[in-house]
Amino acid sequence: MNRLNSTVLRDAKRIVVKVGSSLVTNDGRGLDEAAIGEWCRQLAVLIGDGREVIMVSSGAIAEGMKRLGWTSRPTAIQELQAAAAVGQMGLAQMYETKLRAHQLGSAQVLLTHADLADRERYLNARSTLLTLLKLGVVPVINENDTVVNDEIKFGDNDTLGALVANLVEADALVILTDQKGLFTADPRKVPTARFVHEAKAGDAALEAMAGGAGSIIGRGGMITKILAAKRAAGSGASTVIAWGREPDALVRLIRGDAIGTLLVAQTQKTQARKQWMADHLQLRGTVVVDAGAAAKVRDEGKSLLPIGMVQVEGDFSRGDVIAVKGPDGTEIARGLANYASAEARLLCRKPSSEFEKLLGYAAEPEMLHRDNLVLTR
Repeated sequence: MNRLNSTVLRDAKRIVVKVGSSLVTNDGRGLDEAAIGEWCRQLAVLIGDGREVIMVSSGAIAEGMKRLGWTSRPTAIQELQAAAAVGQMGLAQMYETKLRAHQLGSAQVLLTHADLADRERYLNARSTLLTLLKLGVVPVINENDTVVNDEIKFGDNDTLGALVANLVEADALVILTDQKGLFTADPRKVPTARFVHEAKAGDAALEAMAGGAGSIIGRGGMITKILAAKRAAGSGASTVIAWGREPDALVRLIRGDAIGTLLVAQTQKTQARKQWMADHLQLRGTVVVDAGAAAKVRDEGKSLLPIGMVQVEGDFSRGDVIAVKGPDGTEIARGLANYASAEARLLCRKPSSEFEKLLGYAAEPEMLHRDNLVLTR
C-alpha cells in the first residue's frame, strides 16, 4: 500500500467525484443503472463516514443521443444542446432514484464557465453548494450544455470537476474513468508502458505521457485529467484517477487502499487561496496607496484601509480582484475589493467614521481585508 495515498484520501473530508460519459452510459448504450446505483451506494458509505461528497457526472449528451436514436455525436451546437436537454432528464432522475434508495437527497446543479468566471455568480454557486452539503444533500453537477457555446464551455467535465473542487475548497478530487490510471505511455499501443502509482500534480512530464482523447462518446482523455489535477492542486486538492468499475473503489480509497494514480497537490490550502488570487484571476482595477499604507500591508500584514488610498483606477465591482500599488507605482498586493470602484473613489483618504455619510450605508471598514489579500512583492 502506498503510504502517502493512504494519508491523502483517508484524511479527506470534502471530496468531489467525477465520473465520465463512457462509464455512466456504458460506452454510449444508455444510462448504466447498475453502475450508477453502485456509485451512489458508495457515496452513501462515504457520507455515513462523515465525508461531504459532490458528484460531477457526465452523460447527458450521450443519454440524449441514445434516446434520440443517434449513433454518432453531432457537431452542430443546436443538436448537441437538444441532446443534452433530452438526456439531462434521465440523468437527474437516475441519480435521484439511486440516492434516495440510500435515504439521501439529491440536487441537480448545472454550471457554465461564465458562472465561475463572474465573481458574484461564483460566490452564489459556492454558497449554494456548501448549503446543500450542510443539509446532507448530494449535489449532482453537470455542465449546462443546453445553453453553452464554445466561448463559455468548460470543454470537458474533468475541468469542471477541478473547478468545482476549487470552488468548494475540496480536499480531494476523484476522477473515475475507463482506465486503471495513468501509464507512461498508452498501454493499448505500447506493451512496455509502466503504471504511474503516484506523482506530483502539475509535473510537466505527466502531460507528455497522457496522449489524446480515448473515447468517441466523451470529449476528454487522459490529458484532460492530468490538466484537471494540475488545476485542482491550485487550491490544495490532490487527485486520484481510477477505474470506475474497480470494486468498491471510492470506499477503498478513503480507507487507504492505493487504487489508481495519485497526483499529489504541492500547495497547502491556506497558501492555495492566496496563490489563486495572485495568479488566476483577471485584474479589474487598481488602488494606489501612500507610503504608510504600503508599509502596513507589505511589512505588517495589515488590511488596507481607504484612508491610505490616494487613487483608484479602473472599473470594478465588489468582490473583484484588484491590485494595490505603492507610491512608486510598483504592485505590492492583490485582493478582493469590499467596495466597487465608484464607492472606492469616494472613500479615498477617508476614515471609516465617514463611510455612512458618504455612501448612505456603512459596510466593512477595510477596502481589502488581510484574509482576502496576497502580497505580490
